[in-house]
Formats: sequence, C-alpha cells, structure tokens
Amino acid sequence: MSQDNKSAERIKIERVQTGVRIEKRLLKVLKAVAEMCDITLGDLLEGIVLHAFENKTPFSPETLKAIDQFKQLYGMTLTAAQSHTFEEVEP
Repeated sequence: MSQDNKSAERIKIERVQTGVRIEKRLLKVLKAVAEMCDITLGDLLEGIVLHAFENKTPFSPETLKAIDQFKQLYGMTLTAAQSHTFEEVEP
C-alpha cells in the first residue's frame, strides 16, 4: 500500500463474511503476501480485485519477486491461462 493511500481520506464501507472456496496452494501464497504486507487476507483480495477492475497491476516489482518465491515454496505452478480448466478433486 502506498503512502498516498494511507494518508487519503478514509472511506466508510460495509464488509460481509463470505465462504469462498479457493485452491489450497494459491491460498497459501495469498496468506504469505498478506502477512508480508502486514494486511489482512481480505484487504489483500479487495486490493487485487479493485486493481484488476481498473486493468492495473496491484503489485510492485519487489512484491512480484517475493510472490515468485512464495509460489516456489508452496509448489504453486498454476497460471491465469489455466484458470478455466480446473477440475476440483476431493481431498
């Protein structure tokens, strides 16, 4: 999160609890990124989605390097191109 965002006027929002299912390794990477950025997983997901809606990248080059390391650590090899080909298996 940039300094501009931290000093900007606070916007009041209402959050709701949701039961989202997500691929296990992807979740591990997302949790690691959230921890690294000292934000909640929900805040990270909101930021990613809002950036995507504006066709902007949510991550700096440094964060992308860390994400690559987290992906290697957790064996997360999935790509965006594969996202519509997933078939869920029972654990």
